[in-house]
Amino acid sequence: MFGQSKSPRFRSALAGTVGVGLVFGLAACGGSDDSDDDSNTATQAIDCAQFSSFGDLKGKTVSVYTGIVTPEDKAYKDSYKPFEDCTGVTIKYEGDKSFETQILVRAKAGNPPDLAIVPQPGLLKQLVATGKAVEAPAEVAANVDKFWGKDWKAYATVDGKFYGAPSGASVKSLVWYSPTEFKDSGYTVPTTLDELKALTDKMVADKKKPWCAGIASGEATGWPITDWHEDMMLRLSGPETYDKWVSHEIPFNGPESTAALDAVGGYLKNDAYVNGGLGDVKSIATTTFQDGGLPILEGTCSLHRQASFYAANFPKDAKVAEDGDVFAFYLPGKDAASKPVLGGGEFNVAFADRPEVKAFQTYLSTDTWANIKAKASQGWVSANKGIDPNNLSNPVDKLAATILLDPKTTFRFDGSDQMPAAVGSNAYWKQATSWITGQDTKTTVDNIEKAWPK
Repeated sequence: MFGQSKSPRFRSALAGTVGVGLVFGLAACGGSDDSDDDSNTATQAIDCAQFSSFGDLKGKTVSVYTGIVTPEDKAYKDSYKPFEDCTGVTIKYEGDKSFETQILVRAKAGNPPDLAIVPQPGLLKQLVATGKAVEAPAEVAANVDKFWGKDWKAYATVDGKFYGAPSGASVKSLVWYSPTEFKDSGYTVPTTLDELKALTDKMVADKKKPWCAGIASGEATGWPITDWHEDMMLRLSGPETYDKWVSHEIPFNGPESTAALDAVGGYLKNDAYVNGGLGDVKSIATTTFQDGGLPILEGTCSLHRQASFYAANFPKDAKVAEDGDVFAFYLPGKDAASKPVLGGGEFNVAFADRPEVKAFQTYLSTDTWANIKAKASQGWVSANKGIDPNNLSNPVDKLAATILLDPKTTFRFDGSDQMPAAVGSNAYWKQATSWITGQDTKTTVDNIEKAWPK
């Protein structure tokens, strides 16, 4: 898992030469498998020779503020230890469930941390607007140019200035399924949207209710439909149009958005397709998102569209793997050649430009840190091109990393997380819920458009 977003959806995400003259090497990289042990990972040595360019850092402290709390915080703290051992800097980690509210309060009050792990581009822009965030150093920018795609760098760039390296990432464009059912029934993983539709119809012909879903999430009820909608918007209209829609350069109730929601309705509002093992179409609104995909294990549902972090919702005794009880495949695009991916992520944003902060930022922007973190974590991946998927012990993490690192992948951040709060975490969720319980598409998109701040 990774840090909190505006909603509860995220609550419960190698040795080498790196850029800009900073060389870090993992001791015994590629050696014994026992490096997967947390304590072993934490104590791996890194080559500190080039850290002298930041001066004498011994005795210095860097404060880190984040919404990532126990137990997910342990892997972060462990991954910082090689840097602490190397430089003599102490990293003071503070996790807070109220992070997203409090980080803005602290920044505006002139009391920000040295560095914050920010889970949304929209929040990053708000922090920049306070005037307290500082541009990332040249070393970080160079590493991001080397290890991430331009789309990732753009999310942390405001008015032409770059503020922070990406950290963790999640893939939302996944469909969960039963490998055993696919093998026994002769089903194949679809590679286009047309093949997904054909597979669904084949399952109906086999007397099954193919899809299951749940969107209940307390005050955030409705958010899984927004993810479905965004995925379809990205696939049917392309990334450029998606960007214009998210930034409101084109209206929310335009023909593109309307067609995308109708495409979702072709699945979720189709009585022949849903809600396997749970009820009728309206049962989607009363089923929690945590329970939405569990009927796959019972054999009463075959397909469930949900993000990589959903793996944590299956029982501990369920094997989540390509040859297991349940696994996931990439939600295909219109054709097999394109690979649009919807997801989320975090960014390391600093509020101080002291040498020790710059050195720590640089460490976090390397492939070395990404691989140390990968070995220390379960349920964490990065879009850092230098990450070795073999350092990820979880099959779903490996799948997500493979998707993120595919050269054909076009990544786009969750749309509702970038929209104004009145829309993204209010009207969009509420209207999506009304839509699944019977409201028509036009009324739904019109109501969301009306909620957009003037």
